[in-house]
Amino acid sequence: MTNYKIALVQAYSDLNQSINQARLTKMVKRAADNHAKLIVFPEMFMSTVSSKANLSEINQHAEPLDGPFVANAKRAAIDNHVWLIFGMRETNDDHGDKRVYNTIVVLDDHGKIVSTYHKTHLYDAFGNRESDQIKPGNHLFQPIETPFGKLGLFVCYELRFPEVARYEAINGADIIIIPTAWVSGPLKEYQWNALLKARAIENTTFVAGCDKPAKNNRVGLSQVINPMGIVTNQAGSDEEILYAKINLDQIKKVRQKLPSAAQRRPELYR
Repeated sequence: MTNYKIALVQAYSDLNQSINQARLTKMVKRAADNHAKLIVFPEMFMSTVSSKANLSEINQHAEPLDGPFVANAKRAAIDNHVWLIFGMRETNDDHGDKRVYNTIVVLDDHGKIVSTYHKTHLYDAFGNRESDQIKPGNHLFQPIETPFGKLGLFVCYELRFPEVARYEAINGADIIIIPTAWVSGPLKEYQWNALLKARAIENTTFVAGCDKPAKNNRVGLSQVINPMGIVTNQAGSDEEILYAKINLDQIKKVRQKLPSAAQRRPELYR
C-alpha cells in the first residue's frame, strides 16, 4: 500500500483508564469512518498521572499487555479494520524494581500485538525525573514491515537524540512514528517543530509526531512531515484528529535527488 491515510489522535488523556478506553474506542471509529488505515495515539494515552506521583500510585495506573486497556484497543482495531499505535504504562515483572515501563503498543487490523517498545531515553530534563517512575528499555525499536511500508518508532524525549532516528532509518524505516507527551514551556513549541523537521530531513523519511493537547499541559501541534522536511499537515493546540495522506513513492524520488543516506561514511563516525 504505497498510498494511505494516517490519523494522529491528539486526544486528552484522563487519570481514569476506563474513560480513556471509551475515548479510544470512539476516536478510532471516527478516524476509521474517515478512511484512516493507521491510527496513532499519544505517549501514555492509557492514563495521565502526575510526574510527582509515588511508585504505589504509578503502579495503580499500570497494566500488563493482557490487561483491559490493551484488550479494548484490540477490539477497536478488529471492529474497524485498522492498525493502532498507542502509549501505556506497562507493569514490570522485576519485583526488585517497582518502576513501570513507558510502552508503545502496535496492533494490526486483526488485533494482534505486532510489536511493543519500552522507551529507552527517559525525560530527566527541565526539572523532570521520569526515571524515578519509569524503568528504561534496553533496545531500540526494530522497524517492522507493515502494509504501510516499513515503520519505525520512538517516543517523545528521544526526538532530541538524532542517533535514535538514524537507527530507525538505516534499518529501513519509511515513516517514523513518534507518540509524545511533549510538555509545554519556554521554547518547547519551537524545539518540537524544529526537531521533527530535522529528523525528516536528515533521514529522508516521513515523520509523524502525535502529541497530547494543551489541556494536558502539552504543546499539541501534532504533525506529519515529508522526506524534504515540509509540514504537510499540522494540528492546533486543542483536541483533534489530524489526517494526512502518505505517498511512499515520494521517498524514492527524494532519495534519487538527495542520496545523503547512501553517502554516509560510518567508519568515520567513531
